[in-house]
Amino acid sequence: MADKLKCVVVGATGMVGQRFLTLLENHPFFQVTGVAASARSAGRNYSEAVEGRWKMQAPIPERVKDMTIIDASDIKAVAGICDFIFCAVDMPKDQIKVLEESYAKADIPVISNNSANRWTEDVPMVIPEINPEHLQVINYQKKRLGTKKGFIAVKPNCSIQSYVPALTPLRKFGIRKLLVTTYQAISGAGKNFETWPEMVDNVIPFISGEEEKSEREPLRIWGRVTGGKIVPADSPVITTQCLRVPVSDGHTAAVFVSFDKTPSIEDILYEWENFSGIPQELELPSAPKQFITYFTEDNRPQAKLDRDLYHGMGVSVGRLRPDTMFDYKFVGLSHNTLRGAAGGGVLIAELLYRQGYLY
Repeated sequence: MADKLKCVVVGATGMVGQRFLTLLENHPFFQVTGVAASARSAGRNYSEAVEGRWKMQAPIPERVKDMTIIDASDIKAVAGICDFIFCAVDMPKDQIKVLEESYAKADIPVISNNSANRWTEDVPMVIPEINPEHLQVINYQKKRLGTKKGFIAVKPNCSIQSYVPALTPLRKFGIRKLLVTTYQAISGAGKNFETWPEMVDNVIPFISGEEEKSEREPLRIWGRVTGGKIVPADSPVITTQCLRVPVSDGHTAAVFVSFDKTPSIEDILYEWENFSGIPQELELPSAPKQFITYFTEDNRPQAKLDRDLYHGMGVSVGRLRPDTMFDYKFVGLSHNTLRGAAGGGVLIAELLYRQGYLY
């Protein structure tokens, strides 16, 4: 349709890039007009380039099957066919930062799945239901970059979305300290069991850089915009452990939390049930009708049963109960390549579209 905004998926051959393409098929706001990847894939037919490497259950969208892959470093070529890009490249962080800023300086808005710019002070890192006001810094960022339209907006780490949404409405009670252990699916590493057989019947108690992200990024999400930059919150104290587990999709979190003013279980359940945000108010296409769903069963949420709640964009919570060392403990779950990655990126783009940032 002529009134849809044109977008290019940069990093289109990887798992998150593939997920972007499936989510954007028949999207009401956006239309994929190109795919870009590394120089080794550039010039190839997309379906040929991902042959034997297509990891989605859905087939390759017909629209992109025969597209010729553009070199991701060819900013001019990408700029000529799109209004904005989704970026999910697999490159060293310093190179990603340069690449994304090059796109932005070419007046192309960048919605990034990468971590390279998550701590750039005037780049918003957004969970749309939680901190949409952080998008205000885009105007300051554009002044710094000298652009009329180009900017970078990023989504946070996939694992924190299994517990930060559930904690956010409880901040009114003064979250004092927080202990979280995440049990992360192998798709978070861009793998499946065929490509990573070592994960079958195995748990790996280390994911590089993940614990630092899990302890720092919630504070930036809960931060404030001051003087054209985002200042992270200074509390609560957070400690985490992150484990890779033999699950295809879905990150689970075991959460232990203490408060300044301890709420009742009924208070917490009320806050979860009634927590929503701008995506729900605007009825954005990717927004779940219910942001947080609480399961009363003792054995829920489960990755296999609940990760696809609201097309993978809902957050599941269960097993809320008092704890002997903290005030309460509970379990959270989110789909890491949907809510936590490509789906979260598309939701950010939908919000940016409705607020006039993409045109």
